[in-house]
Amino acid sequence: MKNLQKKIKYKFIKKKTLKICLTHRSFNKNHNEKLEFLGDSILNFIITKIIYKKFLYKKEGYMTRLRSNLVNKKNLFKIAKNIKLNKYIYLGNCEIKMKGQYKKSILANTLEAIIGGIYLDSRNINTVENTIKYLFLNKKILINKNKKDPKTILQEYLQKYKISLPKYYIYNKKGKDHEKIFTVHCKINNKVTKGKGKNKKKAEQIAAKKALLKLGLHF
Repeated sequence: MKNLQKKIKYKFIKKKTLKICLTHRSFNKNHNEKLEFLGDSILNFIITKIIYKKFLYKKEGYMTRLRSNLVNKKNLFKIAKNIKLNKYIYLGNCEIKMKGQYKKSILANTLEAIIGGIYLDSRNINTVENTIKYLFLNKKILINKNKKDPKTILQEYLQKYKISLPKYYIYNKKGKDHEKIFTVHCKINNKVTKGKGKNKKKAEQIAAKKALLKLGLHF
């Protein structure tokens, strides 16, 4: 139990809750199916929230596919194997004979039950979110391989919501020719963000990134 709690980065207040999380219906009547139902809903909500914030400029279809890849049984099974969850599950004799501790469905469902159990035990959705981020995102699975630069992301976002496109202009140049520092302003309507860099392009990207952050976009 202690080793498992270290692996999921959460220490249960009520050890009985953790035991129920790990109990398959073949073991006894007080099993984890209800917690699995709860955990499935919480997992979907939190992963959706993370994807929405990180890829707000992406189309719904892209976000749906990404969420599906993260919350499907195959990925749950992979994570369960990574934390060696099979060592901790309570199974009935028949399931043990059938090597139930290695079944994809049992391991995936038990992981969902643990997520539900953490919520019930902590009564804090942020605590559950931290565990999910650690288990599901520590391999940087949400990195966008075709990552776009801040200027492109900003332009796509503004076009999507029919907001005036940004205007970039050099506000200042300081230093000798070989070590100049450019200050660029990014103006969207009446709002301005500043960026500094060793060249105009770098300064524009920094100004665009600050504009994205002001809009509440993280990438």
